[in-house]
Amino acid sequence: MYKRVATALSFASLVLGQQVGTLTAEKHPSLPIEVCTAPGSCTKEDTTVVLDANWRWTHVTSGYTNCYTGNAWNTTACPDGKTCAANCAIDGADYEKTYGITTPQSGALRLNFVTKNENGQNVGSRVYLMASDDKYRLFNLLNKEFTFDVDVSKLPCGLNGAVYFSEMDEDGGKSRFSGNKAGAKYGTGYCDSQCPQDIKFINGEANVEGWGGSDGNSGTGNYGTCCAEMDIWEANLDATAYTPHPCKVNEQTRCEGIDCGSGDNRYSGLCDKDGCDFNSFRMGNKDFYGPEKTVDTSKPFTIVTQFVTDDGTDSGTLKSIHRFYVQDGKVIPNSETVIEGVDPVNYISDEFCQQQKTAFGDNNYFATVGGMAAMGKSLEKMVLVLSVWDDHAVSMNWLDSNYPTDADPSKPGVARGRCDPEAGLPERVEKEHPDAYVVYSNLKLGAINSTFTAA
Repeated sequence: MYKRVATALSFASLVLGQQVGTLTAEKHPSLPIEVCTAPGSCTKEDTTVVLDANWRWTHVTSGYTNCYTGNAWNTTACPDGKTCAANCAIDGADYEKTYGITTPQSGALRLNFVTKNENGQNVGSRVYLMASDDKYRLFNLLNKEFTFDVDVSKLPCGLNGAVYFSEMDEDGGKSRFSGNKAGAKYGTGYCDSQCPQDIKFINGEANVEGWGGSDGNSGTGNYGTCCAEMDIWEANLDATAYTPHPCKVNEQTRCEGIDCGSGDNRYSGLCDKDGCDFNSFRMGNKDFYGPEKTVDTSKPFTIVTQFVTDDGTDSGTLKSIHRFYVQDGKVIPNSETVIEGVDPVNYISDEFCQQQKTAFGDNNYFATVGGMAAMGKSLEKMVLVLSVWDDHAVSMNWLDSNYPTDADPSKPGVARGRCDPEAGLPERVEKEHPDAYVVYSNLKLGAINSTFTAA
């Protein structure tokens, strides 16, 4: 349902390339996770995170000249996609000073919203979990649960602290595409269900054809990059949603034209951009999530997401996705729906999605592209993504306000949160809340009911 912009940068030199630069050493911050078989029986993995390539400085391989400045390509270095990939080098990152990415303690990751630095400022970030120095950590989520702690107390309306899984290549596309020399070590190969067209290099080639600037630091090209996506957590202090987004394809796929699902082609593309979301506020319970609500967002809490299969095995068909919370030692079941025409359930299934789409008058493209079964197939090989971002497309209204903004908020499905529709305007939220941040910690994967305990 969202619009994720991947180029929220205020200094234009930090962009994607495909060769490997040598001007800054790349050192991945530590973010260990645990894999559990039963409560209290967990094994630590020494995983790390890597910054997405779209945030990095790219320059010609022979020096310091930018390959991309403002929202325009260097036409000398980048007359076409393949030549650009051969001419441009991607460099390492200073995670803390340039991007505001820190690990305040073992097993925790803090992402600052705005970070002042010698180039100006950086806005937002996106990182991926690494199994090794040059490979992403792949997850099979079927018949498993994924758990983590979050602190959104400093994340106001208009921002999104997101934790999700995307069906990216384990090596970032390095082996599939000869033009990609950087690979997962430098955060390449991103894709999601929005088939984003603002990614500057796709399939080892620059996205220069048809490139046009949408604001001072970003643009879009003819190509997009599509794959299935499971949004575990999209949230701020006031609103949250979790959403499966299946696709017609089962790997990172470059799209063009109708396949990207842009504009009027939204329900003709390779992926379900809307997904089937469960937002407690949108589903009728307006007192479940927020400061001093049932889930009190003024202090940290634990999020548990379970992927239940039809036969209770790791190779079964995905049947439902369940959510609950743990706070102050108490297990809090997800809220139940309070919408006419929707059964009072607190989990996502094909039946829930059909009823929700009918009640809200939405297109059920979720079912068209395969529904839960298709989503489950993709869940066998997912990469973990953690981010914080603001929304240059629709100001995060789809998450925490009324959307569409000109629709009657009393109409079922329109009201998604209590936030002012203008609170998420990028120029406003970046000016008023530069000190915003989110902290993710204690990441765990395991058998159902193995990753948490409650008093």
